[in-house]
Amino acid sequence: MEFNTIFGLLDRSVKLYPNNTLTLDKVNGEWTGKTYTQVRDMARNFGAGLIQLGIQKGDRLALLSEGRSEWLISELGILYARAINVPLSIKLIPDPEVTFRVQHSGARYLIVSGTQATRIGNVCDNINIEGLIYLDEKPEGAKGYSFEEILKNGEEWLKNADNLAAFEASIAEVTPDDLVNISYTSGTTSDPKGVMLSHGNYATNTIQSCTAIHIEPTDITFTILPWDHSFAHTTNLYCFIYFGASVASQEIGKSPMETLRNIPKNMKEVRPTLMMSVPALSKSFRKNIEAGIKAKGNFVWNMFEFFRKVAYIYNAEYFNAGHGLRWLLWPIKKLGDKIIMSKISETFGGRLKYFIGGGALLDVELQRFFAAVGIPVMQGYGLSEASPVISANLLDACKFGSSGRPFQFLECKILDENNKEVAPGQKGEVCVKGGNVMKGYWKNEEATASTIVDGWLHTGDMGYIDEDGFLFVQGRFKSLLISADGEKYSPEGIEECIVDLSSTIDQCMLHNNQCPYTVALIVPNYNALKAKLKHNHHIKPGTDEYAKEALNIIWNDVCQLRKGGSAEGLHPDRWLPATMGILPEPFTEQNKMLNSTMKMVRPKVTEHYSDLIEYLLNADNKDILNARNLETIKANLQ
Repeated sequence: MEFNTIFGLLDRSVKLYPNNTLTLDKVNGEWTGKTYTQVRDMARNFGAGLIQLGIQKGDRLALLSEGRSEWLISELGILYARAINVPLSIKLIPDPEVTFRVQHSGARYLIVSGTQATRIGNVCDNINIEGLIYLDEKPEGAKGYSFEEILKNGEEWLKNADNLAAFEASIAEVTPDDLVNISYTSGTTSDPKGVMLSHGNYATNTIQSCTAIHIEPTDITFTILPWDHSFAHTTNLYCFIYFGASVASQEIGKSPMETLRNIPKNMKEVRPTLMMSVPALSKSFRKNIEAGIKAKGNFVWNMFEFFRKVAYIYNAEYFNAGHGLRWLLWPIKKLGDKIIMSKISETFGGRLKYFIGGGALLDVELQRFFAAVGIPVMQGYGLSEASPVISANLLDACKFGSSGRPFQFLECKILDENNKEVAPGQKGEVCVKGGNVMKGYWKNEEATASTIVDGWLHTGDMGYIDEDGFLFVQGRFKSLLISADGEKYSPEGIEECIVDLSSTIDQCMLHNNQCPYTVALIVPNYNALKAKLKHNHHIKPGTDEYAKEALNIIWNDVCQLRKGGSAEGLHPDRWLPATMGILPEPFTEQNKMLNSTMKMVRPKVTEHYSDLIEYLLNADNKDILNARNLETIKANLQ
């Protein structure tokens, strides 16, 4: 490989692109950049400053901050001090989630932004750390150090020739096996596990990714995903560093809502050429695009819908776009691109070529939509334990519904329940082997031994590789539902379809554990439901009839997957829900039913609603108009 450590990656890019802008931040209303050389020099000074604090090889420091240049400088500085970064999500609940990770990792210091320092409050008084390092101005009277203090102390220390020599000698001793991160999983089934990722892991995965995704030194990405997110970490940071490109961070507002409102404005200012996306963001972008078009009136909307449908037909599965008689649609598609689809890119600054998608399964319909509007989502697949990217679709090798072909320099195979490799097209567990596979789980040898077997990482994900070599990931093995006859099936694709096809359903979870039928737990969108109910003027709000009509509307949306529905045939009828239960509250991070990456914590939902599930599995209550559904829907439709 060209390099086998993060230092090798950074030094290579500083040599090739010394004056290219690496990071861009909006400070006091102005976008301010730092070059590759500046970032490396500041990181070295920060690392030297940490050594001044007594940080030694193998020590851990936790980092809790929004994405910004200081985040990257802090991580690189930690590595220059031969220590290990423990990146923390800004979505974590201070106690117990931040507390658990800091204590479990044994972090000596916690590096925090001003926003996060305020949010975590007094939690630090309850955890065993030596102090805080503030990325922003240190509060008056607060214990700890400011980012600037650490930088200045390190810079002064390195002016001494002996110190500089010792510093350089220490860096030269870094090996591919030295750890970069302890990156905690989201903990959907138990306490989160600390994934140990090394210099060699990241170096390998960066090269693997860069053989598939080509980025120009003139490219710029606008980062919306948190930088602790393993997908964003490798693809947004290290891959862009490899190509000498630029990384712009989103403008942080005074509140989470203000930060969200800054995104459209920032995109038009930065005018990114590439962006990373996850399904939740893709859905939000689609809604905004469609809302903007509808606001221009029925004529424009109808024109958009016509050209969208033409593009769907022309693109087919993307890898076979325009094949056969579909080439006859090319002039119509190009006309649509010119008069309406090209205008959509202005929403993202006007230069966006495509999204790189990851994080979770992306619905095929969303992939078709973004390809139709000229900003395709190149969906990939990975997990933290693989550093994290395993496969990705490419502009010249993309198949809708797939996660692309597995990368070069890694092995990927599909194993059945007896650990036997299956033939192309047959489903099983996705397993990978290569230099990107983690070192193991921090302080958890048992979990490590069960996850990495003979060098193969058992991902826990179900999927298959088709005859063209494309990987299709279909959900978690642990999420599989089991019908009464023992047949196993994944609920996630069905749940996604139900939500995507319905304006009245926000969230859905299916349950079947060798039960006579499948149950759907539904979180309605009450605003959309009320809008539909307004058309039934003869029904009085608050009545049983009103509640029953609401339940029938929701159930009709669920049944769109059945024979006669708009999406019939996508999933076998025997897997579809036979009844539903209406939930009184949505799945959120606060009630622990979503984790920090917005994935459903199925065991938590199942446990919390176990009595409702039992109630619905009683044949007497199978009717969707049962007493509990009526009670819940009436209480929320007031």
